Amino acid sequence: MSNSVAAVTAWEALFRAQVSVMRYLNAEFPSGDLSLNEYDVLFNLSRQPGRRLRIRDLNQHLLLTQPSVSRLVDRLAGRGLVTKTQDADDARGIVVELSDEGDKLFRHVARSHIQSISARVGDTLTTEELTTLTELCDKLRLGSPL
Repeated sequence: MSNSVAAVTAWEALFRAQVSVMRYLNAEFPSGDLSLNEYDVLFNLSRQPGRRLRIRDLNQHLLLTQPSVSRLVDRLAGRGLVTKTQDADDARGIVVELSDEGDKLFRHVARSHIQSISARVGDTLTTEELTTLTELCDKLRLGSPL
């Protein structure tokens, strides 16, 4: 098999695995409190220093368009889960910060979501396979220009 054919075959396997896992996780997601996209925003903010990030930088972590991220952040701010402030270094920029209430809700939902991930991914692969999968995915992600 040529490298090109092997690459396409590997991509198909990765893509189909991702779709299958995401369908399962979407079905199991405790959406009564947050949507999966809202959770993703809170998750990404929770991993940042000071639980805050410029909205344009937050957009780089999400699979949504900039207008969709802005509307989503506005909804989260309306619920008191994040705050929006002008960037002190650049008045044109907006900084989004995870509120204490948002962090509390994120952690509550995360417990259930982690159990679903563990059941679907952790129970399917061995610890060694999970380590290899992480290394391979990181290598693919870091080798991409974006």
